[in-house]
Amino acid sequence: MTINSQSYFPELLKQYEQELLTDWLNNQLSTATRRTGLLKEAELREQSRQLMNSLRNAVQHGSLTDTNTPEWLPVRELLANISNTRAQQGFNPAETATFVLSLKKPLLTRLRKELEKQPDLLAEDIWTTNLLLDQLGLYTVEVYQKSREDVIARQQQELLELSTPVVQLWENILALPLIGTLDSARTQVVMENLLQKIVDTGASIAIIDITGVPTVDTLVAQHLLKTVAAARLMGADCIISGIRPQIAQTIVHLGVDLSAVTTKATLAAAFAIALQRTGATFTRANK
Repeated sequence: MTINSQSYFPELLKQYEQELLTDWLNNQLSTATRRTGLLKEAELREQSRQLMNSLRNAVQHGSLTDTNTPEWLPVRELLANISNTRAQQGFNPAETATFVLSLKKPLLTRLRKELEKQPDLLAEDIWTTNLLLDQLGLYTVEVYQKSREDVIARQQQELLELSTPVVQLWENILALPLIGTLDSARTQVVMENLLQKIVDTGASIAIIDITGVPTVDTLVAQHLLKTVAAARLMGADCIISGIRPQIAQTIVHLGVDLSAVTTKATLAAAFAIALQRTGATFTRANK
């Protein structure tokens, strides 16, 4: 048995890679908490094989205490891919990290067997192995968390877009019904959707209906004015509908100037004004 001058760990992976892989897989497959519905056995075996192979290559030339060196890049890339995949599959952070940390048992068992007559080297390698796998386990959690944050941010963006639909009521007339709080992020989405629809349809009037907006404060009023100003720059005039008595009182109390914007109490009233401005006429059919 050839003992590495610094650690026996690289030699261990080189000599017993297949045995370690088999023991590791058996441990993973036999655990009572394994999520068989989320990950097929064949996929688990392939991920384990790839990680064991990448780990063996990294420890031959890389640092055993710092996984941020270039030699560890393939291992980190592989773990990042696995963590992202498991985040999408529905695994939790603990389960994702356990994939790496579960490798400790077969490694430490083999180390004890090989170095039982060299207690000093055994103690050093046990410490090294624990630190190394802890670093890799923490890295998987970091990547997992980032992946989940990206998914949540994307879903929030999609919800914002779904909650700000722009519909064409009539030729040259658009309607933008707003429901919920109007903050800076949502205002940006509102403006983008409205301006794009103005470009697509060539509409000259846009009705912004705030019936579903619970409260209007100074910030909300400013967001509305910004949206109106942006629409005017695109050649479309805006009408704000849904001005309830309490909202009217609040706007007056705040001193917000909406005198340059046509406002109506209901969407129907705003639509009637929009039809007049576009020159459209309609008559009630005789019963």
